[in-house]
Amino acid sequence: MTDEEYYRQGNEYRQQGNWQKAIECYAEAIALNPNSPAAKAREMLLNILSYRCKALYDP
Repeated sequence: MTDEEYYRQGNEYRQQGNWQKAIECYAEAIALNPNSPAAKAREMLLNILSYRCKALYDP
């Protein structure tokens, strides 16, 4: 697969709520092309998940 295909697949997984698979696809895209838009998408997703998980434990 190409980096663009991994990026699109990652977006599909993200929209389905399968964040782990989305992150994996973004990582594959980045490995093939470090300038892929997947780099920004992965960073944003990790930030969102970090915030959400932290919010679950804040009273």
